[in-house]
Amino acid sequence: MTDALFTPLALGAATLQHRVVMAPLTRMRAGEGHAPTALNASYYAQRATPGGLLIAEATPVSWQGHGHPRVPGIHTAAQVAGWRLVTDAVHARGGIIYLQLWHTGRVSHSSHQPDGGAPVAPSAIAAQGGMAMDRDGRAVPYEVPRALRADEMPGLVDSFRQAAANAMAAGFDGVEIHGANGYLLEQFLQSRSNQRGDDWGGSIANRCRLHLEIASAVADEVGAARTGIRLSPWGVANDSGEDDPLPLYTHLITGLARLNLVYLHLIEPRASGTGKADIVRDGQPAVAALFRPLWPGVLIDAGGYEPAGALQAVAGGQIDAVAFGRFFISNPDLPERIRRGAALTPYHRPTFYTPGPAGYTDYPALTG
Repeated sequence: MTDALFTPLALGAATLQHRVVMAPLTRMRAGEGHAPTALNASYYAQRATPGGLLIAEATPVSWQGHGHPRVPGIHTAAQVAGWRLVTDAVHARGGIIYLQLWHTGRVSHSSHQPDGGAPVAPSAIAAQGGMAMDRDGRAVPYEVPRALRADEMPGLVDSFRQAAANAMAAGFDGVEIHGANGYLLEQFLQSRSNQRGDDWGGSIANRCRLHLEIASAVADEVGAARTGIRLSPWGVANDSGEDDPLPLYTHLITGLARLNLVYLHLIEPRASGTGKADIVRDGQPAVAALFRPLWPGVLIDAGGYEPAGALQAVAGGQIDAVAFGRFFISNPDLPERIRRGAALTPYHRPTFYTPGPAGYTDYPALTG
């Protein structure tokens, strides 16, 4: 019954042995200097399988990009060394691991910024309807961000390029650009957060420019066959959302397809809560089906899937692989559980972002 999820899939130079992908999951358990530790290596190794793809958690490309406590970065030598512990552990179990490259933009807080200044954004418009998190993990009001100057944009693009190079030095098999969930790239994309009048705002083409320039720079650095990207066309996380996403994302995905990236990773509308809450979005389109005709490469889809729905979507050809998030937290052996039709361990939301091994490396695997 599960054959469709357990057939090989070419992913660049690699071959996946199954199509149960671990989605990028912020867990806030990095060590000193925002460097991964042996605990992080153990967590990822538990979830590695021969030929299985893990997409490591969202990882800031610079100090400016940080917006949460205890998240690992990929912009210092110590962070690169820490990630090498992780990739070595995953590869020892035959797994494949990509790193998600991240900049939080306006939903950061001045306490994370290296100069104590305001977080940056396309425009000086504060996010609404939620709270930021300061460096001590306290919920604090969103601040009015500083609009990035046009002369800062090449440096921003280069920070993603350099982070991709650092990821390769850390032993990753590829990288995923985080272009979703109301963070900096999506802030540039959407008109509610981007009200610029220069070449980085206004028209759809200008608002798509940052995604496309970063994707091109990263692909040039590490190879298009090692570069994926994640988008959330109907997402509402972090005060995101476009009144009419279809023209915007049609233009963007068409442009990204020309770059021959190894995969497109879409988030369905029902998964727009970024781990904070379950959200029901009645009447929203199935984005994978909507954009599948525009994407010639591997299409990964995420969004509240259970095994039966994942099997149906892959078997029907709408998508090539399914990314699981919360069920991969509580089921380190999720692919095997799905293969056997075994029961899934429930996840415990209060330990999603707490320090230490509880709710991180202590979920049981199947026995026998």
